[in-house]
Amino acid sequence: MSITRLGTANMYDRTISNISKQQAELASQMEHTSAGKRVLRASDDPVAAAQAERARTRLTRMETDQRMLDAQTATIKYGESTLGEINDAVQEFRSLLVQAGNGTYNQTQRDTLVEQLTSLRDQILKYSNRTDSNGLPLFRGLDTESSMPFPNGGQGMQSGQTNSNEYTITNSLDGALAFFSGKTGNGVLAVDIDGANTGKAWADVGTITDPNATDLSATGPLTITFGEDADGNPTYSITYQQEDPANPGTFLTVPWEDANGDPVTDIAYKSGEAITVAGMKLTITGDTEVGDKFTVKPSTDQSIFDVLDQAIAEVKSNVKTDGSTDHGALAHGLAKSLAEIDTQLNRVSTVRGVAGDLLNQATRMGNTLLARNEQVEAQRVAAEDYDTDGMVKALSQLKTQETAVSAALQSYASIQKLSLFDYIR
Repeated sequence: MSITRLGTANMYDRTISNISKQQAELASQMEHTSAGKRVLRASDDPVAAAQAERARTRLTRMETDQRMLDAQTATIKYGESTLGEINDAVQEFRSLLVQAGNGTYNQTQRDTLVEQLTSLRDQILKYSNRTDSNGLPLFRGLDTESSMPFPNGGQGMQSGQTNSNEYTITNSLDGALAFFSGKTGNGVLAVDIDGANTGKAWADVGTITDPNATDLSATGPLTITFGEDADGNPTYSITYQQEDPANPGTFLTVPWEDANGDPVTDIAYKSGEAITVAGMKLTITGDTEVGDKFTVKPSTDQSIFDVLDQAIAEVKSNVKTDGSTDHGALAHGLAKSLAEIDTQLNRVSTVRGVAGDLLNQATRMGNTLLARNEQVEAQRVAAEDYDTDGMVKALSQLKTQETAVSAALQSYASIQKLSLFDYIR
């Protein structure tokens, strides 16, 4: 009798264990099928789980790259639009400068223009110091320590900033190139008018015709001095200063020689006729007086703010003691300022072009990230998700398992009723 009881207990335990296993298998299949995933835990398929985890890591990294790229793109778009505002403001400044050269204006009218010019100059300075959403200047180059990089001549600025990785662009534009890479004059040589001139002549910035002849290191600045011949006709001579070997510390006025080796002395002057000097065609226009001078010297670096300040000063300060306008000095200053403003506008346009190229790069990077995202997502799906055939198979297995569990439960319930007491009853 004890043997029979032992066998019944073992059969009961085995049956309950099998039913529990089938129910656990059914629960697992229901969990996987409802999630649509073949692998939910590393124990399901260690290799596939590792592949899926690596894919998710790459997807997370690409999402981070995309967010960073979006933020950088927004900053560059803001910088590009700001450069457009700067361009418009400088163009308006230039128009007012041309207006200031109107011969019918008196100094009072020009002083009104000075107020407008000063206001535009201040606007341009504010534009150049704009910051992004993080409070960093848009045009800082590599300078991240100063919140106002440009009021002090761009001290501490470094130009350019390289991309940090494959899917990022620079988050600032080159302020050094945009605002501090200008040159005086025509970019090679600059022409200054002597402040003591009494005539009405003025010079343009000149056009370089022979780049090999523009080196003034051997002579230093050249001076064009006007005089007159015996008949009272205007003439000009070109000279430079050279230290006297016999008396160190004293300088001699030496005639400058043209390309043929002839000294340029007492040459007939005609208003508007080009003068060849140091590989440059220079046009001086207007009536001269004896002793009037113009100086030709190498161009030097200057910022857009220097140009604007100098232009404002030309309009404001070319006034004679009697209150009339010094038209010669004004015309020369305006011609020089207009040419230098055009140079600065080219620099702003160059950086704006760089911004456009960065935005194009960002678009291409975004497209690449999207393609790679789709590729890696496909790898993750292949590693842990059911495909169409796999899903059909899983659903079939789930239905089979449900039937098996149901049959097992019903069979066990019926067998459990088969006892001696039931038979006697």
